[in-house]
Amino acid sequence: MNANVEQWAVTKRAVVSDTGVVAAQHWLAAAAGASVLDEGGNAVDAAVATAFALGVVEPWMCGLGGAGYMVAWLADEERAVALDFQGMLPADIRTDDYPLDPDVPESIMGFPGVQDARNVEGYLSVLVPGAVAGLAHAVARGGRLGLDRVMAPSLALLERGLPVDWHATLMIGLEAAKLAKDPAASAWFLPGGQPALPEQWLANPALLETYRAIAADGPGVVHGGRIGELMAADLQAGGSRITAEDFAAYEVAEFEAMATRHRGHDVFTAGATSGGLRLNDALAHVETHLDPAVGLGPSAWSTYADALDHAFHRHHVRLGRKPPESGCTSHLSAVDADGNMVALTYTLLNRFGSGVVLPQTGVLMNNSVSYFDPRPGYPTTMQGRLKINASNMCPTVVVKDDQARFAVGASGANHIVPCTFQLTALMLDFGLDLEAAFHTPRIDASDRGGVRADPRLGADVLEALGRRGQQLEVAQQLVFPKLYGCPSGVARDPANGRCTGMADVSSPIAAAAARAPLALDGTTSDATTQPRA
Repeated sequence: MNANVEQWAVTKRAVVSDTGVVAAQHWLAAAAGASVLDEGGNAVDAAVATAFALGVVEPWMCGLGGAGYMVAWLADEERAVALDFQGMLPADIRTDDYPLDPDVPESIMGFPGVQDARNVEGYLSVLVPGAVAGLAHAVARGGRLGLDRVMAPSLALLERGLPVDWHATLMIGLEAAKLAKDPAASAWFLPGGQPALPEQWLANPALLETYRAIAADGPGVVHGGRIGELMAADLQAGGSRITAEDFAAYEVAEFEAMATRHRGHDVFTAGATSGGLRLNDALAHVETHLDPAVGLGPSAWSTYADALDHAFHRHHVRLGRKPPESGCTSHLSAVDADGNMVALTYTLLNRFGSGVVLPQTGVLMNNSVSYFDPRPGYPTTMQGRLKINASNMCPTVVVKDDQARFAVGASGANHIVPCTFQLTALMLDFGLDLEAAFHTPRIDASDRGGVRADPRLGADVLEALGRRGQQLEVAQQLVFPKLYGCPSGVARDPANGRCTGMADVSSPIAAAAARAPLALDGTTSDATTQPRA
């Protein structure tokens, strides 16, 4: 039914600048990050500013109640570092709190259903979030500015409130039933008991005060301080076993980014618990089975589909289960004039996460308990203070001759690795630039017995994919529903320092922004639209 739904052709021009670019799933968040570049920050500062802003303007995807990964190329050190700020189970987690119920469908992770779906929705579905610790760690480790200056654009956005457009109304409407169950969530997103309509701003005074406290006092105010105590108190009042001590015990993991080689480039990802291993496996398959001299035609696309099936099959064997096929995440990428480059992905897991907004702090919480098996005795069984150890998120930075060339990543659960892989492969196998790679029609395959393909690939490619002995689903790259990953990426040409940014072509709100002051009146300078410089 999705082969011919949207009757338009959508394109975006790359943002090009000599002074740095940020790309994100919301244009205001990209502009917030670009304004930090304008204040003298580097790519790390800009990425963190963008991430905090996404929690304001795209709260259904990510925010202070979420978790994720970052990969950064630090030009002065000529090295790639990764941060794991994934969510953590409380010390007192108990499988007895999650009794199995055969009448409840399996979770999105493939685990047996739990009574009242309490591992997927509500207070018992919440992990200790790592977002504040991870973002603050990034600024302290690789930024130039203080956290207060990096967070300043987010504070300005929060003072005005969540901007509601038709896309926001759609997101809220899709989860209105879940949001209506929680008083604080309902008060924020469902004014008058209905999904908020466009052309208004939704205030969250408690979240504004929380942002102000973090900007002023640092991450310790959450992890060992009064904000963490307030969050823990609200969580416990709702039935969660998370304590203030759990918040205080949370630690960010910093490590050397995982590396592989492809076509003479170093490809850096966020380690074995991310989607990086699948990306590496797919690229290795292509390196062996694809001759770029044949061109980007039917044979190449068939090889790409085979590579993805191969990589996901290996992943399923390692994991012992299939990863989630749905989820809501946000990805951003940033580059500066000095060649620092960042790819950052973080999430609440499902759209609006648990559906719980903590009343004293205004934080919308994740529902990432569903990453863990509610049954005892399995590799991913719930254990006290265990972190998420298997994710689709795949922030990626590609380097050659100690110069960062591009950073990409995507949102979209099982669609993330196929999307990130194709962008990486198209640029390295066939020399496409960022703009061309983002406009190239895509496929989606993940060892599920079929392949999805954009009809714009053409009859010859579709015929070749259909001969692979699997089901072929022909589906457009729609505005909604998202049937392929939603990417954001940046690139830099070391020869002239020219930086480029692109965001998902099919998203009406995703954008790239070049260095410029943040404008809150709805206007943009020439640098924050999509012209070439």
